[in-house]
Amino acid sequence: MFYSIKGKLTHMEQGITVIECGGVGFKCLTSRATQGNLPPIGEEAMLYTHLNVREDALDLFGFSSKSELNCFKLLTSVSGVGPKAGLAILSELSPEHLAIAIAAGDTKAVSRAQGVGAKIAQRIIVELKDKLSLGFSPDGSTAGASQMGVISAASNVQEAVNALSVLGYQPSDAMRLVAQFDSNLPVEELIRLSLKSMGGQR
Repeated sequence: MFYSIKGKLTHMEQGITVIECGGVGFKCLTSRATQGNLPPIGEEAMLYTHLNVREDALDLFGFSSKSELNCFKLLTSVSGVGPKAGLAILSELSPEHLAIAIAAGDTKAVSRAQGVGAKIAQRIIVELKDKLSLGFSPDGSTAGASQMGVISAASNVQEAVNALSVLGYQPSDAMRLVAQFDSNLPVEELIRLSLKSMGGQR
């Protein structure tokens, strides 16, 4: 329903950011990372948003980047992971570090988030790794058969491409990024090099 919101930043406290737009103050639930990227109170700010509809409430979540929004949607698609846990994870891990954790199967990194135990962290790793290995990107599309055949040619390359999908890259674009580098490099290094080649754009 809401793609983004742009206006005057009027209030900020732990987990909550208020942006005034057209005379209305919109309360956005935000991660610590997003709040760290916002300007001072009184200046103009913009957040990418996600509206969570419940029986008793409408909660608006705000993110400073599309990659963080994409990660939030992916995290909350995992069984047992609600919006609160999604924000907690993104307060602890940047989208890039979450992508690396998924690719590396690092449950300890995910379980550092407040309220996220080892079992939930394991479920996140397993479900998202399986989903991304099938070629799903955060917008719900899939890679074509020919693309996935190429991706499967090298395990490290496949893992790196899957991880970049967490950040919102289409599989074909992620493949072009990763293909620039030696496929024998560790997955984490392939991800870092690919992101660096794009200058952090997402």
